[in-house]
Amino acid sequence: MLNQIHYEEKRFIIVNDIQNTLFYFFDFDTRSNSKNMEFEHFHSYYEIHILLSPHALHFIEGMPYPIQANDFVLLPPSLLHKTSYPESVPSRRLVITFMYKSDGYGFQDAYEEMLAPFHAPLPIYRFPDEKQAVLIGLINRIVELSRHAGTQELTGVNELLLHSIFTEFLFWLNRFKDSNIYHTEHAEDTVSERIYAVCNYIHTHYMEELSLDELAKEAWMSPYYLSHQFKRITGYTITHYIHLVRIRNCQFLLINSGKKITEIASDCGFTSFSQFNRVFRRFCGESPSDYRRSRFSGTAPTAGTASLAGTASPEADASEA
Repeated sequence: MLNQIHYEEKRFIIVNDIQNTLFYFFDFDTRSNSKNMEFEHFHSYYEIHILLSPHALHFIEGMPYPIQANDFVLLPPSLLHKTSYPESVPSRRLVITFMYKSDGYGFQDAYEEMLAPFHAPLPIYRFPDEKQAVLIGLINRIVELSRHAGTQELTGVNELLLHSIFTEFLFWLNRFKDSNIYHTEHAEDTVSERIYAVCNYIHTHYMEELSLDELAKEAWMSPYYLSHQFKRITGYTITHYIHLVRIRNCQFLLINSGKKITEIASDCGFTSFSQFNRVFRRFCGESPSDYRRSRFSGTAPTAGTASLAGTASPEADASEA
C-alpha cells in the first residue's frame, strides 16, 4: 500500500481532555473479533475511525458498511455505531476523537463548513491515491510531532501546532469530499439485507410506536419468520433491540440536554413513564435521574460516551472501538 499511516501500537496523542472546550485524542491500537462491541454506542464528540488493516464492518444505525484500509469513517456526536472486526489476525486501526467549542472560537461558519463531511447521509470516505496521500501525510505530521515532543500529552506550542495541522486536515477532507469513491455494498444474502433494513428502520423510527406486524410488513416477511431471522442475524429479539435503541437515545438526551425525564421518555418512544423507568433500570442498573445526576456530580466519569453500564472517557471508550 503506497499511503500508510505511521503506526505504533498503543500510541496515544492527547491534547486536553473532555472537560475542556477543545480536545484531541489519537488512539493507535489493534482489535480482534473477540473485542467486538456487543451493541452500538454514541459520543458527545466527533470521531474519525481509520482502518489500517485489510477489511472490517462498520455499523451505523443498524446498517453494516464494509470498510477497507485507509477508509475514513466520520462520526458526528450522537450517531449510534460500532465496528466489527474479522476473525483471524487482529486488526490495526486509528481512532481520532475531538471536540470544538460551539462558537468556533469566532470562526463558527468556517468550522461548520469544515465539519460538513461528518453530517453527510453516508459519512464514509474512500479517496483516490493522490488525495489520500495528502490526508495521510497530515496525520503523519501529527505522529512525528508527538514523537519529537517525546510525550503522549502535548502542551504549549506543540498542542497549538497539532491543532493547526488537524485544522488543515479537516480543510482538505472537506475539499476532497466530492471525490469520495466509496459505494455501499449489499449484504451477502437478501434475508440479511432485509433484516439490516429493519434494524435501520428501528433506529430512524424508535420514537414511534413499533409493532412486530408493522416491521414484518416493512421487511415483506411474516411476523414469525422475521422474529426468527432477526434473532439469528443480530443476536437480539426485536423487542430487546428496540429497547436498546431507545435507551441509547435516552442516555444521550439525559447527558446532553436539559429536557425533563418524562419528556425524554416520551420523545424516545416509551408509552408510559413506569415502563421507561423499568426498562432503563434493567439495562443501566440505575434510575434515569441517578444516571443523569451521576454524570454531572463527579461521582462518575463524564465523557459523553454512553454504554449500557454508564459513561466512559474517550480513552476508555477507544479501547472498544
